[in-house]
Amino acid sequence: MKCERLDTDVLVVGGGNAALCAAIAARRKGARVLVVEAAPKFYRGGNTRHTRNMRCAHDTATETLTGPYTEEEFWDDLLRVTEGNTDEALAKHMIAASKEMLTWITEQGVRFQPSLGGTLSLGRTNSFFLGGGRAMLNALYLTAEKLGVDVLYDAPVTALEIDGGSFRAAIARIGGRDVRIAAKSLVAAAGGFEANIDWLKEGWGERAENFLIRGTPCNRGDVLKMLLANGVEAIGDPTQCHAVAIDARAPKFDGGIITRLDCVVFGIVVNRHAERFYDEGEDFWPKRYAIWGRLVAAQPDQIAYIIFDAKSLKLFMPSLFPPISADSIGELAHKLDLPVEALETTVGTFNAAVQPGSFDHTVFDDCRTRGLAIEKTHWARRLEDPPFYAYPVRPGITFTYLGTRVDREARMQLAAGGATGNMFSAGEIMAGNVLGKGYAAGVGMTIGSVFGRIAGEGAANHACN
Repeated sequence: MKCERLDTDVLVVGGGNAALCAAIAARRKGARVLVVEAAPKFYRGGNTRHTRNMRCAHDTATETLTGPYTEEEFWDDLLRVTEGNTDEALAKHMIAASKEMLTWITEQGVRFQPSLGGTLSLGRTNSFFLGGGRAMLNALYLTAEKLGVDVLYDAPVTALEIDGGSFRAAIARIGGRDVRIAAKSLVAAAGGFEANIDWLKEGWGERAENFLIRGTPCNRGDVLKMLLANGVEAIGDPTQCHAVAIDARAPKFDGGIITRLDCVVFGIVVNRHAERFYDEGEDFWPKRYAIWGRLVAAQPDQIAYIIFDAKSLKLFMPSLFPPISADSIGELAHKLDLPVEALETTVGTFNAAVQPGSFDHTVFDDCRTRGLAIEKTHWARRLEDPPFYAYPVRPGITFTYLGTRVDREARMQLAAGGATGNMFSAGEIMAGNVLGKGYAAGVGMTIGSVFGRIAGEGAANHACN
């Protein structure tokens, strides 16, 4: 069968935030740009559809941000959550470039609103998209289309032609036909491999069968595998990822942010044996919420339960699903199919260990336990006001960190040494350069926006010169 042919200056593979920032930046540099998105138009945008904010350094308060967030503080936060597992030079380059992003992305039609409340505590550090991720995406697509960027949907890339570290063409499956797309530059922004359970199992084993995928089912890592097979250098650990505890009743794929639970700090978390296994009050939620997916993944059957009482019910944004409630801890244990005596003992022992203090979830308060094997160091209150509530949670994988190594120009590096000739990457597919482990709220969108813009401009400069 004869393969149809297209050609362009810059080919962008992917359809989310990073891809659109790259496409817009390349088009504004004068390049012809084609975006190929594996998903149908309604589901375009990958995980960006489910986001709500991005973290950028800024010097002063704005209409939507309550105060400054310096480059130094951003770096300290990133260093803390990654525990040093980051490319320092590249991360600091991203943070410095993030200062321009709020202005740049607003110029592309994206609008912001003041921070949401609850346990997020992000009013100073993170900018929230007016209308959420889908509205943000729609604004970027509208701008791209007005600029003359071409977009093909339902167009998964099935092969890459790479010669000596230089991109020649991609084969995409479009309308049941193979189409060869030649381009002078490539921007790979096709996400991670979190929706590929078999690939997850290579690192996690059978535990991955119990993982829920928060975002798109399209992120299977096909483009990443092709790039690595063609000599691009890998970076990152295949078991490291952005993983949070989400409602265990969420769908296997695409449940999105409405299945996330922000109530850990208000209660205790137990496993299927009704045992606590970590300090629920270790740090502010935006800096530590992403550790809970990995913690739950290490528990029997990869499930846990957040237990809290009536006084905390309205202090956080709820899940899509209602909490399970009961008038006593014993009744709650029955409903959760947990050992009744064990849960009653865990709660009773916890309550006895809670020290007097002034509860305030917006600061590191003095409400803590004393005498437990695993202390709760902040925001500890006795669970004694019925009804009692619980959310069952499982690991919710947002995106994986194994990806392509890049330099500060977002140019992919070769495993044999040196940079590729005309291949750039942005977003989740190269997030492991910045995120070796851990996560801070909004950083994924920062990586996508900053490196998307850098990649697009670099790809256009190469194509036009």
